[in-house]
Amino acid sequence: MAYSERKINKLVSIVLGIIAALLLVAAVVIAIKHYWPEKENYSEFKNKPETVEEKLSENPINFEALKAQNDDVCAWIKFDSSDIAVDYPIVCAGEGKIEDYYLRRNLEGEYSTGGTVYIQKVNSVDFNDRCTLVYGHNMRNLSMFGTLKYLRDKESFERNKFFYIYTPGHILKYTIKSAFVYDDRHIMYSFDFSSDQGFKAFADEASNPKSLVKNVRDDVEIKNDSKIVVLSTCTNIDHERYLVVGVLTEDTKTK
Repeated sequence: MAYSERKINKLVSIVLGIIAALLLVAAVVIAIKHYWPEKENYSEFKNKPETVEEKLSENPINFEALKAQNDDVCAWIKFDSSDIAVDYPIVCAGEGKIEDYYLRRNLEGEYSTGGTVYIQKVNSVDFNDRCTLVYGHNMRNLSMFGTLKYLRDKESFERNKFFYIYTPGHILKYTIKSAFVYDDRHIMYSFDFSSDQGFKAFADEASNPKSLVKNVRDDVEIKNDSKIVVLSTCTNIDHERYLVVGVLTEDTKTK
């Protein structure tokens, strides 16, 4: 009988030891969870990358309506200014039309002394070229590019620092580097804008014009990777052009 009691007591001791060990392990696990909690997971509140939509601004120009009227419309130019009254569509002559089709034609293709602001086929209609040349008449009634002449005045030049070109899907903001009288050479054929050397040659001209009639912003740089727009209009003197050079400084995507 004594042998059986010793056997039972031994068995009880073993069971109690196992229970104590399990309790110890449980205590250790609880302590670890208390002092080293698992990292919170908030992934359920996050959108998957493919479901995140970029919030785009509205384009202020209704290109769908414009192109329904004339498919040659490719952009719109606007000065945010009280004295430079430039706020017009830009066209590029379509297939089957001569290069300067819009020189004396309006959007409807009818004869118009003021013509339409336009680019030539040498340039891309998305304004993605290194240099894009935009033409507009210097009208006596101050329409088209008739008010660009005001940039000859230093105060007006300082007041008017930017112009904008809207294209389908983009708002392009240009900072004016310079405005100056130049000769009547066709700059797109006088400078090789496809080469760094040719681009720099015109950038140097725009940064330090030889003309006596000029205004320049020294704090605006034309870099090797810059994209520029040159606004070109006539003066009252033969073989002269008045150029306004803008450097692309902001490209905002739109709906």
